[in-house]
Amino acid sequence: MKSRHATRRHLARLGLIGLLLPAALGSAAQSPGVQSTIVDSEDIDADIVEPHAIVPLSERPAVVSREDAVKPQPLMPVKQALPLAAGFDVRLFEAMAQDLVANQRVPGLAMAIVHNGQVLSARGYGITDVRSAEPVDAHTVFRLASLSKAFAGTVTGMLVSEGALRWDSHVVDYMPSLRFSDPLAAQQLTVADVLSHRVGLGRNTYDRDIERNADYHDLVQRLSAAPMTCQPGNCYAYQNVAFSLIGDVVFATSGQFFSEAVSRRIFKPLGMNDASYGLDGIQASTRWAKPHVRAGGGWTSLMPKPTYYRLAPAAGVNASIQDMAQWMIAQTGHRPDVLPAPLLATLQAPIVGTPPEMRNSSWRRDRLNAAGYGLGWRVFDYAGHRVVFHGGAVQGYRGLMAVMPERDLGIVVLWNSESGLPSGLMPTILDRAIGLPPQRWLDVDPNIEVLHAARQQPSAPASGESGGTVSNRAAATPH
Repeated sequence: MKSRHATRRHLARLGLIGLLLPAALGSAAQSPGVQSTIVDSEDIDADIVEPHAIVPLSERPAVVSREDAVKPQPLMPVKQALPLAAGFDVRLFEAMAQDLVANQRVPGLAMAIVHNGQVLSARGYGITDVRSAEPVDAHTVFRLASLSKAFAGTVTGMLVSEGALRWDSHVVDYMPSLRFSDPLAAQQLTVADVLSHRVGLGRNTYDRDIERNADYHDLVQRLSAAPMTCQPGNCYAYQNVAFSLIGDVVFATSGQFFSEAVSRRIFKPLGMNDASYGLDGIQASTRWAKPHVRAGGGWTSLMPKPTYYRLAPAAGVNASIQDMAQWMIAQTGHRPDVLPAPLLATLQAPIVGTPPEMRNSSWRRDRLNAAGYGLGWRVFDYAGHRVVFHGGAVQGYRGLMAVMPERDLGIVVLWNSESGLPSGLMPTILDRAIGLPPQRWLDVDPNIEVLHAARQQPSAPASGESGGTVSNRAAATPH
C-alpha cells in the first residue's frame, strides 16, 4: 500500500502531461484583431481540502504554460469511441438511484446517462419536497450551483470563436475600474486566468461575504484590498466571486446580460427548455425541487437563498435532468452546430494542475492519478482514462457531471439535499463503463444486483442500441 501511494504522488508531480494533454489539445479560433462553511466551494466531497489550498506552478510542472494555454493548438485526430464494458447496465444504475430515495434517505434525485449522442436514461426519483410530496421527473428543475461554471466557460469560448475577444484578452480592458492589492495584477489578468481559477487570490475569496448577503459589485470593488498569493496565471485557487468577473466581460463584449447570452447561445439552441438563471428563474419553473437540510431524524425543506445566485457565472444556473442530458450530448461532441469540436477541445483541456483534488474522497484517492483544471471544467486521469468533470454544492442542493470522451459517455446526477450518499453513483458508473472490478462506492442494498437481475430480463444492452430517453418516468417508492 505504501509503495502504491508513493507511485501516485510521483504521478501527481508529473502532472497531466502524457495522458490528458494529448487527448484534449485543441483551440477555438482567435481573431488577431480583437483583443461560515463555504457550501459552494465546488465539489461536494471537497470540504476536507485546506481552506486556502494553493498549488503554485513552481512546485510542480505546469500542465500548460500561461502563454501556451491561450495559443491555438492543432486538433488531435478523432478516434472511434470504445464500446462500453460488458457490465454496463443502465437499469442497474436506475435501481441504485431508486434505492437511494427509498425511505427518504435522500428526498429527491435525478440522473442522466448519454452515450454515442443518445439518451440512455434521463429520469427522476423520489420527491421534490418532503412537505408536498410531488414526484421528481425528467423536467423537475434543480439548482446547479458550481456546475454553472462550465456554461460560463462555454459561452466565453463561443465569443472567442467569433473573434469578439481572445483567451489572452485582459479583463481590465472590459472592466477599467478593476483593481487588486498588487497594482500590476489587474493589468495582467486574462480571460483564461479567470476561467481556470488562476486569478492570484486566496481560495474562495469573499465567499463568506456572499453568504452574508453581500452585493457582488461591492465585493468586486473590495478586491483591491484582498491579499494576493501570486501573480495572475501563476497559481491555482478556486474562486466564485472572482470567477464571476467573466460575466462582466461577456456583457461588455456581447452587449447582452450574461444570463441572456447563455440563454440565447446555449439553452435555446440545445433545447434546454427548463433551464433558467437565478432565484426568480427556479421559482417560475413549473416543477422544481426544494432544497433540504437535516432536521432531527429526517429532512426539512427550505426556500433557496439568493446569495450565490448573485454570482451568475459561478453558480446561477437552474436546469432539469432532461436539460442536462442535452448538455452532455453537446459536450460529447454531438451538437457541432452549437459547440464545434475545436471549441470543446479547448474548454476540456487542462491548463493548471490541481493535485489536492486527488484526495478529497475515497474514489478520488483510489482512482485518480492526476487532476487539473481547464476552462470551467476539471480534467482527471481516472484509472488511466480521461474524465472531464465538475461538481457543485450549495445549501440543500448537490450535483456531479462527467464526460468520458474515449467511451463517448456523459453522466449527470443532481439531488435536492445536503446528503453525500448519491456522490458514489458517479464512480460506480464510470467503473462499469471501463470494466473495472466493482467497488462499494455507493451505500445501497448489497443484494441490489441480484434483485435487479431477477426483476429485469433481458438486461439492457451495453451500447444502448435500443436506448432513447426515459424522460417522464417518476417514482417515489422502490420498484
